[in-house]
Amino acid sequence: KSMLFLGFLLVFLGLALPSTQGKIISRCEMVKILRRSGFEGFEGTTVADWMCLVKYESGYNTKAYNNNGPSRDYGIFQINSKYWCNDGRTAGSKNACHVSCSKLQDDNLTDDIQCAKKIAREAHGLSPWYGWKNHCRGRDLSSFVRGC
Repeated sequence: KSMLFLGFLLVFLGLALPSTQGKIISRCEMVKILRRSGFEGFEGTTVADWMCLVKYESGYNTKAYNNNGPSRDYGIFQINSKYWCNDGRTAGSKNACHVSCSKLQDDNLTDDIQCAKKIAREAHGLSPWYGWKNHCRGRDLSSFVRGC
């Protein structure tokens, strides 16, 4: 009986796990998306800044998710549910981007880009993102866009 259960469990996990993984966007594809979307020079940032931010926030994964206790971060830019999106679970959510957090985890980056730009515009830069502050700020980031 336990072997049969284990078999079913492995089949279930094999079917369930791929759907929980998002699309991993390649480095050069992400550079193209950011350039097309007007990130170069936006609020004094470069595409290299945004590339570093995306690498350290989500690993270029569109379905990235991080639980921060009372709030959660969603999607490729790791947008927070307390201020920027509505996940239906975060008490007192401001939802300043007027978007469902689940929409920030699909492969369509249009709403993610609009919200990330709103955050950067209000902050006059990338300081709201700890991944950028801790790993990117003040560093040579040219390797993130080299060859793309």
